[in-house]
Amino acid sequence: MTKDDNENLIKNRAWIEINLNNLEHNINEIKKILTDKTEIMAVIKANAYGHGIIPISKKLNEIGITDFAVATLDEAITLRKNNISGNILILGYTSIENLKYVSEYDLIQTIVDEEYAEKISNLSFARKLKTHIKINTGMNRIGIDYKNTQFIEKIYNYDNIEVLGIFSHLCVSDSQDESDIEFTRNQINKFNNLINKLENKGINIGKKHIQASYGLLNYNEFSYDYVRMGIVMFGINIEKNISTKLSLNLKPVLSLKARVTSVKEIDKDSYVGYGRKYKANKNTKLASISIGYADGYPRNLSEKDVNILINNQYGTIVGRICMDQLMADVSNIDNIKQDDIATLIGNDDNISMEKLAFSSKTITNELTSRLGERLKYIIIDK
Repeated sequence: MTKDDNENLIKNRAWIEINLNNLEHNINEIKKILTDKTEIMAVIKANAYGHGIIPISKKLNEIGITDFAVATLDEAITLRKNNISGNILILGYTSIENLKYVSEYDLIQTIVDEEYAEKISNLSFARKLKTHIKINTGMNRIGIDYKNTQFIEKIYNYDNIEVLGIFSHLCVSDSQDESDIEFTRNQINKFNNLINKLENKGINIGKKHIQASYGLLNYNEFSYDYVRMGIVMFGINIEKNISTKLSLNLKPVLSLKARVTSVKEIDKDSYVGYGRKYKANKNTKLASISIGYADGYPRNLSEKDVNILINNQYGTIVGRICMDQLMADVSNIDNIKQDDIATLIGNDDNISMEKLAFSSKTITNELTSRLGERLKYIIIDK
């Protein structure tokens, strides 16, 4: 099968287009607001937020990014097996029996709490286990309490652990609410005070990081060794109409497209789809599109007047979204025919990821990361 044959096969039904040129553009924009001492740690968990972990990580390596964060051991091993170089931090828990693979694949494990640290201290490794220590400054998910300085200091002295860094996570850094700003600044102060205590004891604490995407955009006056860039790196805001202190000229990396499979005329008062939830109020030109909720396109976007783009004109989804298909009123679209391409998510306010997430009452992170395995990737690079 030729490359063209393979691309035609992928484009037979529904697919994701990934624009790596836009990814490179976004990285360059982010670098403009970083200090010389701060590096980007690219967060590519959950299949790079639905963007494809392998093409994204390879492009990032190509343009000089050598620090990555993932959620799971499997994700980290996938990167190594695809020859991704640099530091790979596992942000989540790895079972004690699988820590040998962290060492084997030259990965970095997060120490998630005190009990976990003590269990690790009793293990033997061929070489010291590389770690970052997670500090709980108020989110209360995982991490060692910031007040437990004595225990944190103890971890640095374990014979079988090499601590390469220490970090925390800001839970409301995307909010401009006064109480949330106060909470975030308290988190940062707790982290900084801990760092000062450890450094005053002469401990080489390693790399420091607390800012993710919105920690950078809203609290840029603080400077650490890393910023963990996730959703914003992909040119997407976490939700519609979010306000940040700094704004960047970012471009969406992902587009979602599918084929028109059928075009028909239906009479006024005809029903469309399961449950007869849509009734045409006029004679209507209707198109069926080859994508559905099994592909990760949310079923709760049904009956929400959501747009799709075909031939540079907008149609509107009608009726209930099905497992493999959806229907749209395309009465206003000229010359529409079978096999035309419909764009469901793209670089357009009417079909943006932010608008779809808002309409489906979620955040963009969830929408992108649940895009289904049936969707293959078309990569655009130069």
